[in-house]
Order: sequence, then structure tokens, then C-alpha cells
Amino acid sequence: MAPRTNDGEPERERPASLPGTTVPVAETASGEASGAAPGEAAGPPTDCPEVTGETGHTEGTADNGATGQTGEAGETGETGETGADEDRVVAVRRVAAAGRRWRSVQLGACAAMLAVGLTAGAIALGAVRDGGATPVVAAAAVSPGLLAGADLSTGIASLQAHLRDQPRDFGGWATLGLGYVEQARTQGDPSRYPQAEQALKRSLALRPDNDQALSGHAALAAARHEFGDALAYADRALEQNPYNERALCSRIDALVELGRYEEASAAARTADERRPGVPVFTRYAYVHELRGDVTTARRVLDQALAASTTPGDIAYVATQLGQLAWNQGAYDTALTHYARALAADENYLPALEGRARAQAASGRRAEAIQGLENVVARFPLPGPLVELGELYEARGGKGDAAKAEAQYGLVDAWTALARANGVNADLDTALAAADHGDKAAALRAARAEWDRRRTVHTADALAWALHVNGKDDEALPYARQATATGYGNAALLYHRGVIERATGHPDDARRHLTASLKLNPGFSVLGAREARAALKTLEAAK
Repeated sequence: MAPRTNDGEPERERPASLPGTTVPVAETASGEASGAAPGEAAGPPTDCPEVTGETGHTEGTADNGATGQTGEAGETGETGETGADEDRVVAVRRVAAAGRRWRSVQLGACAAMLAVGLTAGAIALGAVRDGGATPVVAAAAVSPGLLAGADLSTGIASLQAHLRDQPRDFGGWATLGLGYVEQARTQGDPSRYPQAEQALKRSLALRPDNDQALSGHAALAAARHEFGDALAYADRALEQNPYNERALCSRIDALVELGRYEEASAAARTADERRPGVPVFTRYAYVHELRGDVTTARRVLDQALAASTTPGDIAYVATQLGQLAWNQGAYDTALTHYARALAADENYLPALEGRARAQAASGRRAEAIQGLENVVARFPLPGPLVELGELYEARGGKGDAAKAEAQYGLVDAWTALARANGVNADLDTALAAADHGDKAAALRAARAEWDRRRTVHTADALAWALHVNGKDDEALPYARQATATGYGNAALLYHRGVIERATGHPDDARRHLTASLKLNPGFSVLGAREARAALKTLEAAK
């Protein structure tokens, strides 16, 4: 694609379709489109993103370089990866060797590229492929994978140095703010959100209503789970520049997370017409998955992966494919996709977490525990903390109960830190506390989140929180609403089955518990065990 400047008009050729299609992706199936909202965020906050002295802080928190790591999928010192998984990663690495060489070139040139691109308000990264130079340009909307990892930390350090010399560069401040948002989201560091907010405010002070800062605010609001604000900022940015990719994608994310799925589909079609690419394609796939159309979701993600050229994009899309496969109980396929992701970026957190989850579902719990221990040692986020705690509970060895409680306690610590930095963590609180914490607090959080946004996930969280508080009759309508779109999620089906059993609907309970285990028999080490026990009791009562 050709470079694009901050003038509100696209200056790149629009690909007519994804590889293997003859029409744009938004027209490939039923005229529907996308939506997805990925990830969240640990370190001391600062009140202002002043660049003086920040470089050292950035480098100190990043800890995600391509070398010197342990417990990850590196060339040496790998842990938790034996047999088939090791073969997968080694094989995929042969294919990915050229991509890794590209990455080393990119890291060396990143600072210079950033300095060149900042005056136009864009991050310009040079890619070398097939012996030729292929520029990859993104204006405030680099695809999710490309902003992750060591490249991001290097880019932020370069931005800080640039802004010390050019403090009135509004585009530079907007890009720095977006970089902080991505750093918080991908590295588990909510303290970056206040820094992002200050950088974006400075950009707007220098150039009011510039679309880069407005789209950055949209991304920040979405990361903080303030989706109404995210939608408002995205709309403001698109008024200034209808082709702003970050704003187009944040708008889809906000609509999905507000439960406005039809509008999200329309927003994705618009985004595909204006700025087709990996960020839009993955969102398109997620909306189809939410509606139970796994075939379309998989096809679009396969095509998006074929179109991905950067290690970051490859890691991101391959991980989405791994998650889709895991949701369907295809664990070997999931592990293959996660191996592809880790061959592209050996430190990509969602792939490391996904691989451990797939290992656990495959019965390889020792490897899963080791992998999750490595993840939470660096990124103590609610998802992997709960997963690790439940694996300790299931193992039941000496000291495992205390280890599990320690993981659940860390969820509370993360929640407090996230809230201190402006993150709405009610959904995380509700899901974790319902099973492993203060049940009354879980219900309060679930009700608050339902009042803000009405999605399949918030309906499920409220249903389950009501159930654990003994309010099953009130829970049942929400459990039914959580599964009404056809979304194939075993946990949601399990919750509905348990609630139906408690409300005197044994046939419905049997059907949904069976469907849950058939879809993904390893969806949760504790939940799957309880689902099987409930089914056994129901069968005996026939």
C-alpha cells in the first residue's frame, strides 16, 4: 500500500478483496460485518506524559525483548513446550525465519522511521520482503499486532526523544498517547492510561479536533471499558477524517461492546469500504462468531492471515484463529495456530495464554501450569490468574489451595490498580468474584456493568452472579439472553444449563450442559468437571 498523510483522504490503493475472494470482505457473507474488542492492563502512574526522563521508565517496564527471556517460546530455554508443541513451533519457525530477520531490521531502523513519519502524524515502519522494500504505513491506527512487543517500546522511546526536540508536534503527541494505550493493553500496565490521556490532551491543545488525537481518545476509552465515550470520540474523529482507521475500528469495537450488534455490522462494512485490512477483517470475523457463523469467521481469519506480512499481524491473527479453534474444542488445531503466532512473536501474551489453555484442555496440565506461571509472573492479568488458580485447585497437591487463593487475591489487586487508573473493571470483577471471591460484590459489579452495556457477556456475567447469590429465577432470563445470538461459547451454555437445573427445567438443563461439553469439553478445568457431575445427577433422576 502507498503512504498516507494526515489530510483526510486515502492515498493507498484499496484492495478489491481479501486473497481468494472476488468481492470486499464485508460483502462475502449475508451482507453482514464485524466487531471485536480485544485485552487490558501494572506500574507506577505519572501525572503527565512529560518526555524528560521517561525513556528509562519505558524501558524498565517493557521487559519484552526478543532475547534473554525464559519460559517463553524462544530459540533456547523453552519451558512448557514438549513433543508435538515443540515440533509445531520448530516447523513454523523455519517458515517464519525471514519474518524474524525482518523484525531485527525493523528494530534497528525504528527510531529513524518514527522521526521521518512524525511530522505527518504517522508511524512509518519499513518492511523488507522478497528482496524489495515494502512500506507499511499507519496513521494513528496501526493494526493491533504491529503495535505490540519490543517494536512498541522502541517506538515510544524514540517518540519521547523526538518530542523533547519538537514539543509542539501535535501528531507526535497523539501517536505517543496511542502508544501508551497499546503498551497498557498489551503489557498489563494500567498506569500508562493516565499518561496516554495527558499526551492526547496535549495534542488537542496544540491542534483542536485533530483526528489523530480524537481517535486516540476513542482507543483509550475503549481500553478503559468506557464504550459510550469511545463511540463519541470515534464519531468526532470520523467527522474530521472519514478514513481514519483507528477511529473506524474503535467505532466497531464500541458498538460491539455496547451490544449494538447490527450497528456494528454496518460499521464494519463501512470500515471495509474505506480502509480494508487486518484490523477490520478480524472484527468482521468476530461479529460472525458472535452470531454462530464460525465457518465465515474462520474463512475470513484464514484470509487475513494470508494477507498478513508483519510479525505482529501474523501473531495477532494466528492467535485469533487459535482462540476460534479452542472455542470449538479443536485443541490440536488451536495449538498449531498458537505455534504460528509464537514463531512470529515469541513474547506475544495472548498466544502464550492461549497455548496454556489449549494444553490444559488437552490434559497436559503440568505444561499448562508452567506456561501460565511464566505468563502471570510478567503480566498478572485477571484471565490467566483465574485460569492458573483453577489449575492449582484441580491438581490438589500440597499447598495448591493456598497457591490458588493467592492467584485470586492478585485479581483483586489488579482490579484496584486498574480502577485507580480509570479502568472500568466491573466485568472482570463479576466474573472472577462470582466463583472465587465476594459473591455480593460480584452481583453489584454485574448489575452495574449490565446497566452500562448489554452484551452476551454482560448478560452471562449477571446471570451467573445472580445464580451464585441464590437468585436463580431472576437469573434465567439473562442466561437465555446470553445464548440468544447463537454464539458458540461453552461457558455460556454451561451457566445456562446449571441455572435451568436450579429453576426446575431438567430437560433444558440436560440439553445445554450436553451442548457445552460437546462443543468444548475442556472449556474450564473446574466448570467442565461440574458440568459432567450435574449431567450425571440429571440422568440418574430420569
